[in-house]
This record gives sequence, structure tokens and C-alpha cells, in this order.
Amino acid sequence: MTEETPGFEEKPDVPSGATPEDAEPKTAPSAPADGAAPAGDANQTAGLVAQLDQARKALDERTADLQRLQAEFQNYRRRVERDRIAVKEIAVANLLTELLPVLDDIGRAREHGELVGGFKSVAESLETVAAKMGLQQFGKEGEPFDPTIHEALMHSYAPDVTETTCVAILQPGYRIGERTIRPARVAVAEPQPGAQPAKADSETGTASAEAADDKESGGPDEG
Repeated sequence: MTEETPGFEEKPDVPSGATPEDAEPKTAPSAPADGAAPAGDANQTAGLVAQLDQARKALDERTADLQRLQAEFQNYRRRVERDRIAVKEIAVANLLTELLPVLDDIGRAREHGELVGGFKSVAESLETVAAKMGLQQFGKEGEPFDPTIHEALMHSYAPDVTETTCVAILQPGYRIGERTIRPARVAVAEPQPGAQPAKADSETGTASAEAADDKESGGPDEG
């Protein structure tokens, strides 16, 4: 049985070569208070939010650029289509304008009864093709004179018209849609200078007839 020496405390064995600090027990780092996030996590979250805002801003800018480019492309397509139609109409109008003298010859041959046989078949085929390409003939006798679609080559006066009227169609006019490629060449007649309207003439004639009847019957009855 051994006796313990008073005031002597046993120390753990320290390996040789170790410093006294190594022999002391290490304390664990203190944990953060409940509910408090580390400062590093807060900074990282703020950085992610800033990056997200930048990405959204860049996305909005790219979306606006894309919408602008799409609108410009649609306008370009419409402009190209409009130009293509205009070029086609001009080409068709130029072609049909060159054919108008031929159509005039066909019309004169028809009026003189010379449109017969194979020539008649070819002429009618040509007129059909021209009509399919949009060529329309206009100009009729008796219609009012319109300087926008008529060209007056002859002028006269007539007692039976109340306004400037086309009395003869010398050459028919042609149009494509709303575009006139040749006005109708016509002879026009205007009312006689100083002539009274037909209604006034009829009233005057009626009054003259009544006066003649009164004269033959000895005048109106006297009261």
C-alpha cells in the first residue's frame, strides 16, 4: 500500500519532445448565437442578388433588341412585297401599252367585218390574254366628258345635249385596275350657246299651244 504525497497532482504523461502547449486540451470554437447568420453568408447572398439583377437587366435589353429587329424585318418584308407588286404592275402596263395599237387594229377590223377565219381566232385569243392580265377597255358614246379619262380630239355643238358629252369614240381607252394607261379619244359636243333646257322648251311650247287655242276660240270668256 502506497501513500500519496499531499499537494502532489498527477499530470498526464507528456510524450518526449512535445511542448507544454500541446499537452493542454484545446477548446472548441464558440458557436454563433441562435438565429444569426454568418457575415460571409450575408455578403454572398447580396452578391448573388446583384448578379441576378444584372442578368435580368441584360435579358430585358436583349429582348427589346430582338423585338426591334423583328419589327424592322417585318417592315422590310412588307416594303419588298410592295415594291415587287409595283414592279410587276409596271412591267405588265408597259407590255400592254405596246399591244394597244394591235388591239386598235383588231377593233377596226371587227367594225369593217374583216375579222374572219384564223385571224379572228388569233385576235380573240390575244384579247382574252390581255383581259386576264387586267386590261380593261372603257369609253362609250353618250357618257359625260371627263377630262381625267377622256381626250377630246373633236368639238362641236348639239341642241340635244345638256352638258359636254362624248358623241363618238375615236379610240377606246384602257386601264389596269385604277391606273389609266391610255385615255379614251373622243369627239365631244356641247349645248348650243343660249339654248334653253329641254324642260323650259316644253313649258314654252305648252304655253304657246294654250295661247293659240284661246285665239282660235275668240279669247278667254269674259265675266
